[in-house]
Amino acid sequence: MPARLKRRVYRALRPGRSIPPRGRLLARLPKGGVCAEIGVWRGDFSERILEMTRPARLHLIDPWRAVAAEGYERAHYGGELTGGQAEMDAVYAAVLERFAGDRKKGVVEVHRLSSLEAAGRFREGELDFVYIDGNHRYEFVKADLEAYAPKVRPGGLLAGDDYGVEGWWEDGVTRAVDEFVRSEAATVVSLEDRQFLLRLPAS
Repeated sequence: MPARLKRRVYRALRPGRSIPPRGRLLARLPKGGVCAEIGVWRGDFSERILEMTRPARLHLIDPWRAVAAEGYERAHYGGELTGGQAEMDAVYAAVLERFAGDRKKGVVEVHRLSSLEAAGRFREGELDFVYIDGNHRYEFVKADLEAYAPKVRPGGLLAGDDYGVEGWWEDGVTRAVDEFVRSEAATVVSLEDRQFLLRLPAS
């Protein structure tokens, strides 16, 4: 991790500090825009995005697919599942019900697809921000950053969860984000409360 990023994230995560539930990040996101959340699970954070940013359109992207592969024993969509794919199907159905009113109004659109499959459905520059909270392994976070950066308008934002957290994903989020910043594809707006917020070039 670059020294500059390391100082900022570890200051935010030092022992004993109370970590609020992503509130400061939400306050920085643009209001009334078009946005996407990658990795929806039960839709708890989706609801907070709706409440705090009042988007014109929120795209919810998740395959809701059980993963039985080695290395995913501690994932909530892997080894921690007790009901396998049937449980994931039930979670998906509950999300559709939870946001039925917003879907009817055209504010929420649910995409049961992998993040890369869904990326192909967006035009370049269509989104104001994307929140990335899908598969946390390095190669998946890297792919999400690269696939969605062109879909965000110039000067728009890429954000996500679990920066600075090693986890079962072997620090994949941190490594991918640091590499993306080093490539000058984006600049850091904030790294706090385990959240990363990056701004894309204005042109």
